[in-house]
This record gives sequence, C-alpha cells and structure tokens, in this order.
Amino acid sequence: MNRTIVFAAALALAAGLSAPAKAATSVTIGISGWTGFAPLTLAKQAGIFEKHGLDVTLKKVPQASRPLAIASGDLQCAATTVETWLVWNASGVVTKQIFQLDKSYGADGIVVRNDIKTVADLKGKNVASSAPGTSPYFMLAWVLNKNGMSTKDVTVVNLEPDAAAQAFLAGQNDAAVTYEPFISAVRDKTDQGHILATTLDYPMVLDTVGCTPEFLTANPDAAKALADSYFEALDLIKADPQKSYEIMGADVKQSAKEFEDSAKYLKWADKAENKQFFTKEFQDFSKTAGELLLQMGLIKEAPDVATLADTSAVSN
Repeated sequence: MNRTIVFAAALALAAGLSAPAKAATSVTIGISGWTGFAPLTLAKQAGIFEKHGLDVTLKKVPQASRPLAIASGDLQCAATTVETWLVWNASGVVTKQIFQLDKSYGADGIVVRNDIKTVADLKGKNVASSAPGTSPYFMLAWVLNKNGMSTKDVTVVNLEPDAAAQAFLAGQNDAAVTYEPFISAVRDKTDQGHILATTLDYPMVLDTVGCTPEFLTANPDAAKALADSYFEALDLIKADPQKSYEIMGADVKQSAKEFEDSAKYLKWADKAENKQFFTKEFQDFSKTAGELLLQMGLIKEAPDVATLADTSAVSN
C-alpha cells in the first residue's frame, strides 16, 4: 500500500464516518509558527479535532500579546512555555495548563557573530529578542544567569523570533534569540555567525497547552478532547510522516524536508510522557523558573505551582 493511500486511510479514521452527535465545542487557541506547535495544525487539517467534538480555530498571536487576547476573551486557550504561564498567572491572567506539547532539544538558541566565542562575550552587545515575558527573553535571561550575568549586561532589541533571525542574517545586531524553524536559516550561514548556545546546553524550553478556568468549567470534556486530539495527531505523524510534514511545513512556508529537519531538534510528548512530566518535572521546573522570574523582576510573587495545571486530561 503506498504512502498516499495509507495517509488517506488515516484521515478517514481520524475524521470518522459521521458528524459528532452533539454540537461541536468552539475554542480558539493562540499559537505561533513554532515547530513544536505544529501537531495542532495537523489535528486541525486532518479533521481530528472535529472527530473529538471540537470546532477549533488556531490563531497566530505573538507570545507577548497572547495574555491580553486571553483576558479579552478572544482566546480561550493557548500554547506557550511553562514559565510564561507563571508570568501570566502572576499578572492576573488566570489559566491552567492541561497537557504538554514538546521539549526543545536544540530547537531554541542564541545566534551570534563569529567574534563572540562565549556567553561572557555578549557583555555590552545588542541582542535581538522578544519582549520580557516571552520564551526567547526568558531563555536569554536563563543563559546569562547560568553564566553569572543578567539582561542588564546586554542591550535587548525587541524583535520576534522570525524577525530576529532575518535581521541577524541581514547583518543587524550582534546576537539574536530565535527558534525553529527560523534558527535553521542561520545554521549553515557560517559567514554570518554561529550558534552560541541551544537548549541542548540549557534544557529549559518546555511547551504546554492551557485554557482559562471558565472555559474548562463550561466545557468539562474539552480538555480531554484537546489532549486526545493532539496525541492522535502524533500517531498520524508516525503513520505517515512525510505527508504530515508536508501539511505542518506548509503552515510555516517550509517543504516537508525542511520541516522534518527542524523537527529533529525537539521531541513531541505523547500521553505516557505527559504523565511522567506532570508527576515531578513540571513542579521542579516551575519552582526554579519562578525564582528566576522573581530575580528578573518580571513577577512580584510566584503563583502556587499546584494551581497552575489541571492534569485530568492526561492522568487517566
């Protein structure tokens, strides 16, 4: 059986032969073009969300703007990093994480000019990064902190990851914090610079999906439906990776091969890995992240970690 037939069969299985018995639950999820979020796009395109009784709108919203969109009601859920949920909750945007998406294994990093050899060499340099309260800014702060420095030792130029990478390739700024698929544009441009540090060196980028308590209370089956849809999308990737890469890559203007290459630098978390993550790693990381966010002055008080997640969707 050829690949196209296999994928068509998988799509038919995902979509089912009939519409859901009851009205679909509408939900808008804020995301970015980050490779780790791509299985959500696949779940949408392949009809998996629909099969699980969901009418999902995936809306690309800059990370710094997502909490405002949640607070206004434009978004009911979002995908972002674990420490970002801490910042949002500390600022009054109350949300609960419901399942883990991915872990970065080199997919996030800091690119620098060739004369910058160490983290210490960043002192006094211009570093392009998203604004405070975002994952790239937190990564910059984390890496500097681990090397006895802080964001006060550099000049931060606020650019989103795509723009930061493109500006770097155009000769602007001394360094940039970016992630896949944009960091791949820098990997082979040795004349422009090199990658100084990634999440292989500093494992601290962990992504989850979270929703407002109001949405979860009003739609008690939605969390499990969202999580199960995500896990089914991961199964679909295994069933036909090339067609899946083609669909996910198209969303960020990459070929299937380009997307496959960028996905090698992260690991999507299946249900078993979700259970393991929320057993201890989530609590430990959230505590460490909270302490650093306090030092950075981004939060005034760290939220109670026990209130930050509802793991019922992955615990059964």
